[in-house]
Amino acid sequence: MDIQLLLTAAVVALTIGLWATAKLPEYLTALLFFAAAMLLQLAPPGLIFSGFASGAFWLVLSGFVLGLAIQRTGLADRCARALASRLSGSYVRMVFGVIGLCYALALVMPSSMGRIALLMPIVLALADRTGLVEGRRGRLGLALAVGVATFQLSCSILPANVPNLVMVGAIESSYGLHLSYLSYLMLHGPVLGVLKALALGGCVCALFADRLDRRVEPEAGPPLSRDEKRLALLLAITVGLWVSDSLHGISPAWIGLLAACFCLLPRIGFVSAEEFGSKVNHRTALYVAAILGLAALVGQSGLGRMIGDALLAWLPLDPATPLRSFLSIVGLSSVLNFVVTANGVPAMFTPMAQSLVDASGFPLLGVLMIQVIGFATPLLPYQAPPIIVAMALGKVPLRHALRLCLALAALTFALLVPLDYLWFSMLGWLS
Repeated sequence: MDIQLLLTAAVVALTIGLWATAKLPEYLTALLFFAAAMLLQLAPPGLIFSGFASGAFWLVLSGFVLGLAIQRTGLADRCARALASRLSGSYVRMVFGVIGLCYALALVMPSSMGRIALLMPIVLALADRTGLVEGRRGRLGLALAVGVATFQLSCSILPANVPNLVMVGAIESSYGLHLSYLSYLMLHGPVLGVLKALALGGCVCALFADRLDRRVEPEAGPPLSRDEKRLALLLAITVGLWVSDSLHGISPAWIGLLAACFCLLPRIGFVSAEEFGSKVNHRTALYVAAILGLAALVGQSGLGRMIGDALLAWLPLDPATPLRSFLSIVGLSSVLNFVVTANGVPAMFTPMAQSLVDASGFPLLGVLMIQVIGFATPLLPYQAPPIIVAMALGKVPLRHALRLCLALAALTFALLVPLDYLWFSMLGWLS
């Protein structure tokens, strides 16, 4: 390696290490990454700060504004009242109900950040109504259920998150192949969707065991206020445009940004300038921009390709042992997730797929689909920006998110990955 690549590797390793161990606040690590990359001239400014031009960054920021507006107008509490009587039978019922709601919403709404922005205020208001006040284990579990379910389960639905979209673009540009919505859902939905939802619910109930202080009976709330009606209309238009993005071609990020701008307008909006400055979590938005910039740096510098080639040489791939080859490819995707986070894995993995096909004997589309299992199962929260956003909105300490991610990953690799191998084989994706 030349000196430039060595410096890049050192900066990337230090940044990831600081994020993973939380030795410094995540926003400070992000600023240090930007400073080090620019001072050492590791890449042009346009690439280092490319995260700020990414739709994911603006979805994060607009999501915070929309979430604050939902809370300020009382719409969150109203939605919580509607759900409370149905989900407040027990804590277990509430956990699985929230997870099911997250998965169902992913079928119609393509933006992970947008879904978190809509659901988190509602779920926290639901927790308040059942006695799960701030600091309670059950409240932390519900907040994490929203973040983890929103990201991990949506990986089984083709247009429902950023890594899937990156993968689709990389596959089309590299191999000229087009993925079908229904065949993708049939392949990943049963295991990475339904069974993983059950595993997630079990982990949350075990790690954050709690009980509801009170059951909420159905009640008729006050009539919708003028602000609630206006915000409900704005949200309906926003979600409608998000759902139909394949028709009009406008990115969900810019739709969300326009909705956030409306919320911030003087006199007719819902969030004041003071609230935007003090209550919107700019720290997390900065963190997401740094994650995306780091992924771009790893890809552009050649570090990602070098790491991938080195890992490829160590993989025990052999057509005579298909299960071992399957597990090895899942492991490769998981390791890449440490380096470039989930959004960057498809960009690194996809160009290597042909080499994996030659060594494993699997068909190309089968290899390309195996990577989903790896990037859909982050071991550390920083690997999935939506989980970080959910932690910030729900005020969840890092150690709790880390426990849940590790527990769910252990269940996934021990139980769900072998089941995925059988399911891939039954559907003919490995032959």
